[in-house]
Amino acid sequence: MRRSRRIVKGLVAAAGGLVALAVVGVVAAWSLPLPARLHAPPSVVMEYRDGTPAHVFLAPDERWRIATSAERIDPAYLRALLALEDKRFFTHPGVDPLAVARAAALNLARGRRVSGASTLTMQLVRMLEPRPRTFGSKVVESFRALQLELRLSKEEVLAAYLQFVPYGRNVEGVEAAALSYFGHTAAHLSPAEIATLLAVPQNPNRRFPVAENAERLVSARDEVARRLLEADALPLGPDDAKSAPSEVLDEVRATRAPMELKAFPRDAPHAAVWLRAQYPDLPRLRTTLDLGTQRTVERLLRDASRELKPKGIHNGAAVVVDRERGDVLALVGNFDFFDERHGGQIVGFATPRSPGSALKPLLYAMGLDQGLVGSEQLVADIPMTYGGYAPRNFDGRFQGLVRMEYALSQSLNMPFVRLLERVGVERFLATLRAAGVASLAQEPGYYGLSAAVGGIELTPLELAGVYVALAGDGRARTLRLVEDGTSRPEPVAWVSPGAAWLTRKALSLRDRPDFPERRRLTGMPARVHWKTGTSFGNRDAWAAGSGPLHTAVVWLGNFDHSPSVHLVGAESAAPLLFDILEGLGPAGSDVPESEARPPDDLMRVEVCAYSGHLPTEACPHRKGVYVRRTAVPTQPCPYHQRVEVDVASGLAVGPTCKEGRRTESRVFVTWPATIRRWLEEQHRRLPEPPSPAPGCETGGARAAPGIVSPAEGHVVMLIPGVAADRQEVPLEAEASHERMLSWFVDGALLASARADERVWWTPTPGTHEILVTDDRGLTSKRTLEVRERR
Repeated sequence: MRRSRRIVKGLVAAAGGLVALAVVGVVAAWSLPLPARLHAPPSVVMEYRDGTPAHVFLAPDERWRIATSAERIDPAYLRALLALEDKRFFTHPGVDPLAVARAAALNLARGRRVSGASTLTMQLVRMLEPRPRTFGSKVVESFRALQLELRLSKEEVLAAYLQFVPYGRNVEGVEAAALSYFGHTAAHLSPAEIATLLAVPQNPNRRFPVAENAERLVSARDEVARRLLEADALPLGPDDAKSAPSEVLDEVRATRAPMELKAFPRDAPHAAVWLRAQYPDLPRLRTTLDLGTQRTVERLLRDASRELKPKGIHNGAAVVVDRERGDVLALVGNFDFFDERHGGQIVGFATPRSPGSALKPLLYAMGLDQGLVGSEQLVADIPMTYGGYAPRNFDGRFQGLVRMEYALSQSLNMPFVRLLERVGVERFLATLRAAGVASLAQEPGYYGLSAAVGGIELTPLELAGVYVALAGDGRARTLRLVEDGTSRPEPVAWVSPGAAWLTRKALSLRDRPDFPERRRLTGMPARVHWKTGTSFGNRDAWAAGSGPLHTAVVWLGNFDHSPSVHLVGAESAAPLLFDILEGLGPAGSDVPESEARPPDDLMRVEVCAYSGHLPTEACPHRKGVYVRRTAVPTQPCPYHQRVEVDVASGLAVGPTCKEGRRTESRVFVTWPATIRRWLEEQHRRLPEPPSPAPGCETGGARAAPGIVSPAEGHVVMLIPGVAADRQEVPLEAEASHERMLSWFVDGALLASARADERVWWTPTPGTHEILVTDDRGLTSKRTLEVRERR
């Protein structure tokens, strides 16, 4: 009895000890940190939209190691792996007791170590924490394996194994091995490739694919294939065409084993470097880039660089976007990533540069939306000065009165500076920001009227967003570069569909100075609307536009800001844009119905054929034009004037002095006083309506003269060290040509002159009241602030 009690007590004590040991083990497993290398950052992989690796970076520890999961690996490989290395992986707790017992029996029977009973989890521990192959190490590995199984799911353990399994030198993981051994991912593997990927980790240093290891690698691969076929763990082919195991083995033996590593993908280096910085927490970047589109655009820029570099143009960038979805299909950041002399690694598509005239279409569309201009309305293209800012056209010449659509197609500067003054700089900038432009300074008042002609900076990628909105229904879409699982924001109202349609119509005109000369011979890609831009001093050349499917932007220049006379949008960037759109776009030239038919927010109205304003009874010709339903022009034509004329004298007569005269009604064209002043300075004059006959009153409208210069809200900044008489301010007003105007500054008469003459005033610091009065006593006034620049 006593002996039985002692046995029971011993068993209880042993059980208690085991329980205590188990408790201690569990506590230790939860309290001790997991192997540090388990959290080692992997290689970052940038993929094309179809999952093809585009660019692989070395991991921070200088290894090629790609994070993966079982879902991304060929299921046939996984079945073979488990059959060969760990049949009970999904049922054991990290250590397989049955495998331990089998290995012990086999080792005792053979008298030497022939089996180690290591599970995949224990092998993973050795990968993460290499140790000498001793019994003590085996105990530690077993504990670590149990710890991993306790803390991680089976799927996580398997994913870690697939990431860290060694393949010789600095190649780790199945994905990295498949890319470097075979040149493709591990998603689809042949029987020979599966056997190779299972054979190398058993002895990586002696089976790594180099010439001296060739015989050992082939022998080990074939033996692995034989064992897998015996275990029915190697695919025999599709169900409808399965081969016999012997045939599969013969096929494996006939397959040439890899003898050297293939280079890892290094496509689109600028996009890869930039996106890795934008998404530092994503080890795998599934982009929207299209492999074919990317390589086509890269080739076109590379070919063009051979002609451009001798002309002093060393940098270029291009962006291509799916105009319907807003997916970025190609990003080229420079001609040559490895051109250290000319900043080859600078990411051109994300570098802000002056766009020149490339933003005029947005301003044009905004003017149409607000009813400030019509596509057929006449606008002034004459010199004007805004303080120290005096806009000029690219060729240095002015054209007087031009149609607004023509001003856009000819890229005239002055009409758009004046339009920006009416639209408002801050409103213009807010619309740009709504289209995704984030490079702009945020301080109000930072930009001035030069923003209309390149006085701001934005990136090619941002400009692409502007043109994607223009190409669609006037709604700005958030450009998508990475498939990160987030939902895309709804498009933001940018301009109306009608304004966008009218702008595209103006940008589709082919008889333009920025139409590439080469295309006059080779033809134009189907259904393209485009705009070019050249920054001040010939430092940037741009071309942006859309075809039926794509929107593209091309920038050329030098990152050291050195100029070149060849940096002209029409000469250097536009041919590249057209080549890209033609190379990517569909064949044919039919205009789609969406482009041929105007949007519902447009209506057709009758206007004066000459001026584009509502016709008066004096307008001899009329035409129909499309306008926004909410911005129908209301101003009558100011240019045609019907005058009752004394036939004998040719002078104008009024109702009170017609008696006794033979008169007739004639139509005259009158131009604004600002235009007449400019013509006078060019020593040119226009025919003018006749002056009133003596004693006659024409009965014209009694409109007060309108001050044109200085502009409303204008501030004059005096430049230190420059004589005051060299900083004179022009005073100009709009009035009938026969009127005499008197100009007063702070109540003192400055000068009297005809309406089509300019008066100059020497400014002094302070706030001044400018007043003009005509010979009928009608007046206008304006407040002008003059400051000294410090």
